[in-house]
Amino acid sequence: MVRGFRSATRIFLPSRPSRPSRGRPAGGRPRDGSRFPGAARAVGAFLAAALVAAPAAAVRVVDLEDVGASLPPESFYHGADGAGGFESRGVFFENHFDATFGSWEGFSYSNVTDNLTPGFGNQWSAFPGSGAEGSPTYAVGFTLTFVLPEARILLPEPAPVSRVSVANTTFAALSMRDGDAFAKKFGGPDGSDPDWFRLTITGRDAAGSPTGQVEVYLADFRSDDPALDFILDGWLTVDLSPLGTVSALGFTLDSSDVGPFGMNTPAFFALDDLVVVPEPATGVAVTLALAVLAAGRRRPR
Repeated sequence: MVRGFRSATRIFLPSRPSRPSRGRPAGGRPRDGSRFPGAARAVGAFLAAALVAAPAAAVRVVDLEDVGASLPPESFYHGADGAGGFESRGVFFENHFDATFGSWEGFSYSNVTDNLTPGFGNQWSAFPGSGAEGSPTYAVGFTLTFVLPEARILLPEPAPVSRVSVANTTFAALSMRDGDAFAKKFGGPDGSDPDWFRLTITGRDAAGSPTGQVEVYLADFRSDDPALDFILDGWLTVDLSPLGTVSALGFTLDSSDVGPFGMNTPAFFALDDLVVVPEPATGVAVTLALAVLAAGRRRPR
């Protein structure tokens, strides 16, 4: 490794031990303890029917290829149409475009493959040279926001998020590797400066309150062993399960390289293959059915 870069659910209901049947006493309840004759059999049949009839919740993989299909080669969308964002696989990526300055914030999407050209003009390029798994299209996030509170993704309904792939952009990676007119070379002249570049992903509920955070280092030179210093040069899969069920995801960047006007490191990252796992609709029905079953049981005398 070159120093500096790193590369069907089953439900089982407990049953009581069987006893020899002595028949049902006149005017009494069944010997099985049910408050309602046949309740256990009816609820059991309902559970079986619900599990068979209801399809498994579909996993949503937000890969940006639906929106990318309309992009010409080596191009990008950055919100110049004033739409305020774009939707991929039912998930909405917020964007704000300032027509006066031709600037944008939030999310864009791209299929640019140039991972050699440094500078601001190449801000829509993922440093790996493609999307995750070699796919053409990926999202680019810009988190130095002036209008939006953070680069944000909105889900169509609350759901758990499983994972996402992230990467550096070429603009940020080459700036950290070589330095530029605004930002320092990570590690400094002799490689000993403990520099870092960090992406924080925040889960948010329907009210906007945080459900949790996951931190990802896109570059890290803090180790005492220089061989462990790195600038991420590929796609990294990040576990988002600690965020729980979310309505939105917020993305922010921070860096050890800051100046009088804030962070000097280019505030860009690339994103692909967000995996959303909707909660099964049958879960509520099964829970209610189990509650009915429990209410209809009593201890046998």
